[in-house]
Amino acid sequence: MGIRKYHLGCTGWSLKDWVGNFFTDDAKPDDFLKQYSSVFNAVEGNTTFYNIPSKETLTKWKRATPDGFKFCFKFHRSITHEKRLDDVEDDILNFIETFDPIADRLGPFHIQLPPNFSSDEFLRLENAVSLLPSSYHYAVEVRHPDFFNHGRQEHRLNRLLKSYSIDRVIFDTRKLHAMKSEETSVLKAKKKKPKVPVRFDNTAARPFVRFVGSNDPVGNEPYLKEWAIVVADWIKEGLHPYVFIHTPDKVSQPKNARRFHQLLSDLVEIDPMPAWPIDRQSKQMNLF
Repeated sequence: MGIRKYHLGCTGWSLKDWVGNFFTDDAKPDDFLKQYSSVFNAVEGNTTFYNIPSKETLTKWKRATPDGFKFCFKFHRSITHEKRLDDVEDDILNFIETFDPIADRLGPFHIQLPPNFSSDEFLRLENAVSLLPSSYHYAVEVRHPDFFNHGRQEHRLNRLLKSYSIDRVIFDTRKLHAMKSEETSVLKAKKKKPKVPVRFDNTAARPFVRFVGSNDPVGNEPYLKEWAIVVADWIKEGLHPYVFIHTPDKVSQPKNARRFHQLLSDLVEIDPMPAWPIDRQSKQMNLF
């Protein structure tokens, strides 16, 4: 039985370094998505920030994934970072229409705004949100300090998202920025990931969490336990959370996600995480 009651995933599915420790040791790139989706039921679709996939590619992705699997595609940077949500009606509708062929595989679209997108541009966000087709779900990620001051602008943002049943992306980088590490992957991650306060409040029915921790699950334990409590409460309330686990080296994402799922299973009744492809391979080999 796969993961149910919530969606759990990593930042991608095509990491070659997973071969032999998460993927089977003979896995090829064409096998990666199928093997990934045999364990996890969601993935961040960060590639669409840079490139819009063809219909052929989307069809291929759908065939490789089981029912219930969800892609959370990020809006293309031309919409959010180049035009900054200004005069983007056609862009938004055309972008979303691209994914109609795999509508049943779509989780919330991820609308990530630039770090310098402040409350001065709020009207652009209001207008863009009003254009979003109601047939899909969305999560908005803000990074500017204006939206983290518990003041009028933050309340205004939350009211807007609640009025359209849109989730506010919760980005937790506390562990990442607390680490005193000279490891290359950590230093790079610190430059890329924002240091913003964590918000535990949800604005819609699909809370969207992006947790960025250390490569070692032990170092993440207090944070993963905290998130397990929060996510368990959301599930008990009838919400359906999406949780994505980031690590600086990316290689460690599956084992950190597995630990989170174990902690969550102590608090709410959920099925065990499916065996990893490499573990199934080892078990099969031991039969002979």
